Amino acid sequence: MNPVGLHHVTAIASNPQKNVDFYTQALGLRLIKQTVNFDAPHIWHLYYGDEAGSPASILTFFPWPGVTQGQEGAGLTTATSFSVPTESICFWQQRFAKLGIEVETPYSRANEDVLTLRDPDGMRLELVGTTGDERSGWDGVASIPMEHAVRGLHSVTMEQSELDPTAGMLTELLGMKLGGEAKQAAVFEMNGGASGALVNVLAGVNHRGLQAGGTVHHVAFRAPDIETMTTWQQELSSNGVQVTQIMDRQYFKSIYFREPGGVLFEIATDTPGFDIDEPLLELGRRLRLPPWLEPTRTQIEANLTPIELNEGEYSA
Repeated sequence: MNPVGLHHVTAIASNPQKNVDFYTQALGLRLIKQTVNFDAPHIWHLYYGDEAGSPASILTFFPWPGVTQGQEGAGLTTATSFSVPTESICFWQQRFAKLGIEVETPYSRANEDVLTLRDPDGMRLELVGTTGDERSGWDGVASIPMEHAVRGLHSVTMEQSELDPTAGMLTELLGMKLGGEAKQAAVFEMNGGASGALVNVLAGVNHRGLQAGGTVHHVAFRAPDIETMTTWQQELSSNGVQVTQIMDRQYFKSIYFREPGGVLFEIATDTPGFDIDEPLLELGRRLRLPPWLEPTRTQIEANLTPIELNEGEYSA
C-alpha cells in the first residue's frame, strides 16, 4: 500500500466566529462546509480548503466555546504547514504585519523558506515557500491575489519522546519512505515527497502534550477509494493495531487508529466530496446535516453558537 498523501487535519478551537474570520479573512481559505461533529452534534465542525475542498487542501475544526487551552508536547501534532509559492513569503509577512498578526522571523528548512504564526487559539501554523506546486489557491472573501494564495497542505509535524516506534508504523505499516534524518528528527514522504505528502517527526520531547483548544485532534491520510481503505483496515488489524470500523463521514469514509506515540490517525477516502449536498458555488454558506441528524435540526441549531461569513478587512 502506497499512501497518496495527507487528506486533512482536524483541530480544536474555541470561538467559532473568530475561527471563521481568521481562516477566511486572514489566511484566505474557503469555508467549504458548515456541519457538526457527528459524534457530538452540539459542536460545530467547520471545514476549510481550496475552492472545491480537494483532498490535501483541507483543515477542519471542532470549535468548542470555553474549551481548556491545550499544550504542545509529545504525542501531538504541533505544526500544520501550508504551501505557498516561494516568492509569496514576503507578501504574507507584510500582510500579517498589516493585520496585526504576529509572525516569527522566516527561516530556511530543507531549502524552503518557512513563515511561522499562530491562530487565535494559539495553534502553530507554517507557510512554506515551495516551487512546483501547481495546485490552485482560493481568492475568495479575503481577495488575496491568486498568485499568492495558499495552495493547500504542505506537511504536518509531530512531537514524540522516541522516534523509532512512530517511524516504524509510518514506514512498515503506512508505506511511507524516509526522506531525511537528522539528530532526533526525521521526515517521511508519500507520493515522492510533494507538498501535501510529508510528515515531520521531532523526537526527544520529554513533556507530554495536552490535547485541547489550539491543538490538532487528528491527521488524516488519503485513500483513493473504499476498496483501498478496506485493505488498509485489514492490514492494520492483522498487525495488531486497534482500528475502528469504516465510518460514514458523509463527504468521505474513514477509519481511525493511533500510532505508537499516541497521535490519532485517520484514513479518509477522496470521494464522494463536499458537493454532494450543496452546489460547488454555494459550499459553506449554511448548516448541512447528514440524513440521520436531519430530524433533530431544530435542536441542533439551538445549541450552536451562530456564525456568519464576513467580508472585508480582518480584525483580530
